[in-house]
Amino acid sequence: MSNHAFGVDIGGSGIKGSVVDLDAGALAQSRVRIKTPQPSTPAEVSAVVRQIVEEFEWNGPVGVAFPAVVQRGVVRTAANVDHTWIGVDADALLTHALGVEVTMLNDADAAGLAEMRFGKGVGYDGLVLLLTFGTGIGSALFHDGRLVPNTEFGHLEFRGMVAEHYAAGRLVERDDMKLDWWASRVNEYLMHLERVVSPDLFVFGGGISKRFAEFTDEFTTRAPVRPAKLRNNAGIVGAAMAAHERFGQ
Repeated sequence: MSNHAFGVDIGGSGIKGSVVDLDAGALAQSRVRIKTPQPSTPAEVSAVVRQIVEEFEWNGPVGVAFPAVVQRGVVRTAANVDHTWIGVDADALLTHALGVEVTMLNDADAAGLAEMRFGKGVGYDGLVLLLTFGTGIGSALFHDGRLVPNTEFGHLEFRGMVAEHYAAGRLVERDDMKLDWWASRVNEYLMHLERVVSPDLFVFGGGISKRFAEFTDEFTTRAPVRPAKLRNNAGIVGAAMAAHERFGQ
């Protein structure tokens, strides 16, 4: 199965994973999703990741997308997971827990890798900015196809607060904010990012991207805004790509 790898995407509300077909950039089997344990400590989350991997009887390398700054496998922030993750060598922790080689990377970076190879980023040079709207706002910045890791633009200060508190997808999906009102907030945020980094393309990801057609008319940025092709599977696919690139099969 040299053209297959395994990816796991850890989120604030759910942990999901599957085998990925790296030729097609798609899940090779239906994904398994389990609610993120509360509290989402390293031990509890590791146990869920192991459960998901064992569901598939997978014994090769595993890539893990995680909602935090991750530098050479070490977690540096923890905005939407338990703060006990900060400073943890997650590569080592999960390698020990699963009994296979594991590589961890930022979740939006993983989604961006997938979209640049298989999705809306294909063929784009210049500056591409992928944003994932969910529990928070993740970001992945690419210049001529090369990732600039751990940008975390969702944590910029905007309108007197952290940007993801102003425009995260959860405001619609959990807090019942009206879609058009939320989309107008997102447009303000995108215009702010455009002033800061001047991307050639915005790729709009996260679970709410499936409703993109309902609010696309709200966007007034110079750069086009396109919905992510891989949608909520992008993190799994990108994590699997990272594991395959680092370890092979």
